[in-house]
Amino acid sequence: MTRQRIDFEPGGLSRKERRQSRLARTNDQRNQQPARTRRRENALPEPAVPGPFGPGLTEGGYWNLAPMNVPPHQATSQHIAGIYPFVADAGLGHRGPILGVDLNADALWHFSPWETYADSTDRGSFSTNVLVLGAYRAGKSAVIKTLVTRSMAFGHQAVVPSDPKGEWRTVAEAIPGGNVIRLGGAFDTRLNPLDRGPRRTGVTDEQHEQMVKQRRITVLTSLVQAALPGAHLTAVEHAALLEALERCIARTGDQPTLRGVYTELTQITSETNRDRHLAHGAIQPSFVLRRFVNGDLSGLFEDPSTVSFDDDAPIVVVDTSELFARGDLVAQLSQICTTAWNQAVISDRGAHKTRYVIREEGWRDMTSLASLQMYQQWLKLSRHYGISNIVILHKMGDLDAVGEADSQERNLAYSIAGDIENKFIFRINQQESASISQRLNVPPAHAEMARQLRKGEFLAYVGQYSYLVDAFATSTEWEYELFKTDDAMELGTSAVGELRGFEMPELDSAWPTDTGVDGWLTSSKELK
Repeated sequence: MTRQRIDFEPGGLSRKERRQSRLARTNDQRNQQPARTRRRENALPEPAVPGPFGPGLTEGGYWNLAPMNVPPHQATSQHIAGIYPFVADAGLGHRGPILGVDLNADALWHFSPWETYADSTDRGSFSTNVLVLGAYRAGKSAVIKTLVTRSMAFGHQAVVPSDPKGEWRTVAEAIPGGNVIRLGGAFDTRLNPLDRGPRRTGVTDEQHEQMVKQRRITVLTSLVQAALPGAHLTAVEHAALLEALERCIARTGDQPTLRGVYTELTQITSETNRDRHLAHGAIQPSFVLRRFVNGDLSGLFEDPSTVSFDDDAPIVVVDTSELFARGDLVAQLSQICTTAWNQAVISDRGAHKTRYVIREEGWRDMTSLASLQMYQQWLKLSRHYGISNIVILHKMGDLDAVGEADSQERNLAYSIAGDIENKFIFRINQQESASISQRLNVPPAHAEMARQLRKGEFLAYVGQYSYLVDAFATSTEWEYELFKTDDAMELGTSAVGELRGFEMPELDSAWPTDTGVDGWLTSSKELK
């Protein structure tokens, strides 16, 4: 900016006095100007060509007396804040395992749901549960596997109640001490969802018995309602289930099974002279449990458990991939049974253990009103038991499979997903932008950004803050090879129609250029 000077002269001065005043001001201005320095004093090189311009105008050099004109940059305060070098976000700190790189702060991004829950600052969160949402091949499973395996060094364990694709089995087998329980197919493995489970620490006998009883009733009602889509258990049917369970407990010495409850229900249906209404209410539940005893679910959950839950294993995976060939309903019922069996073990606050519970195809745990209520209660009690539930969905539309449109079940399912405070949003499809904005309160700008994310990148919402994270930036070669789930899409060397490459010696032997036409034909016949 140009500096200007204004001088005021007193009135009544003679011409000589005014001339002397102007001369004094001129000398004063000359004295205020900085002294000129020579080129050698400024450590500047000598010009290549003598003269005021040198080669600047003719040869494109830099010795040019013309001043450099840099136009001023104009922008809004929003854009200026984006290019300002000192506005990088502080992130979540350095507690917990490294999950990736924060692309906004250009720094490592650490995440642990228990650390963020314990954080009392505005960076903390009020829940340990995580909702993971993203399209196919967006990197969801690989990122969660990275989080789980790296968290084991911090003392955290992991449980996968149902592994529908068999992808977590390879992870458990690669981790020393990992426990894999395989159901279906050629494996003679059974899980009893009515097991008592270990006794919880710090509870009285009466409290323990009440918790065991409530869990068994919840599992039974969830199984029956899941097998009856669109129907609800009546009060009489619920009473019949409770009566059959109590009889089975008394007859087996507190070791009830689904086979035993089915037997008692069948007995109650024949007792029309004793209680006609109760006998009628036992008909529908008995036909549902018949599937577990003699139907398509037989050999899995109707008898006592043949395996036990390894409480000290760093990761426990129940492989249910073989069951999905039996149908979607079979997979849903199996997931209810395996989840109940796992929850009977891990819901012990006195054990002082922190575990991830990974719910692949999380919508399968929300098939009925009873299972939804159990699911909601389990999410609320996660902090009490030291558990972080990771619910994985491909899209919000997955919850449309729960109940009818505008039904209590579907609204409750959307409410459960929206109440999970920590969210990882991966790449989404175009039609999902409006859905996540409406259901999850994601800003429209973030929804548009989620459509352009690359594989392994995700928007992380932790408490009141959001982050843009690239998880694959820190993945090792061992993790990448172990966690990738699209091996079947990679063409092998023996793929039909694949162009096979030839080495030069092999190509020269097949194409003898040093011979004539007769020699080439002879060589071709020999190759056949």
